[in-house]
Amino acid sequence: MELRATTAADLALRPVPELRRAGSDVASLRRAAQDFEAMALGALFQPMFEGIAKGRGFGGGRGEAAWAPLLVNEYARIAAANGGLGIGEAVFRQLLAAQERAGAGTNAATGAGG
Repeated sequence: MELRATTAADLALRPVPELRRAGSDVASLRRAAQDFEAMALGALFQPMFEGIAKGRGFGGGRGEAAWAPLLVNEYARIAAANGGLGIGEAVFRQLLAAQERAGAGTNAATGAGG
């Protein structure tokens, strides 16, 4: 196996093909950004709930161990849907900018524009 140094080109973000489709809409970008924020909030919420005594509210046991993470993820999804920490909005703006850059690059390459 040959090892080589990583270059800046290796690390450069490449356009996501789905972002270049004419049919990709703002609502799907917003939904993806909100889903990302929900995942991030879930990772932040999980340690908060680990400190809660087991057995309070759910009775403990294997059922609680199985369902508690799902409840935390649902809390995170609801928090993200109601504005969260603003992570989703920042991600949405970046996705939208990437889509616009991809569209501008496609228009420049084809000679289209307007």
